[in-house]
Amino acid sequence: MFVILWEFEVKPGLEARFESVYGPEGGWARLFALSPAYLGTRLLRECQRPGVYLTLDQWSSREAYDGFRRGHAAEYAALDAAGEELTLRERHLGSFEGEAGSDAAH
Repeated sequence: MFVILWEFEVKPGLEARFESVYGPEGGWARLFALSPAYLGTRLLRECQRPGVYLTLDQWSSREAYDGFRRGHAAEYAALDAAGEELTLRERHLGSFEGEAGSDAAH
């Protein structure tokens, strides 16, 4: 499994709109769902910092994700540009590989 983790600081008052675009049923998830290698998105809201969110996009493999990005570069760029209107800041926290089904908590 391959997971991409992003942190976003959302502009005040645009949280609901952000959640509708970046959530598990949002625009990003619909775009990613064009690939059978896409496993889902999780959207987490920070409890102590209003307007701060994490997204976790899950893929079957890094190769599948990279191939999807190459094949859908224009759609990805357009959605990314539209999302910039909703955020003050976004930061890629990392890309992680692991075994599918290994949800061991530490």
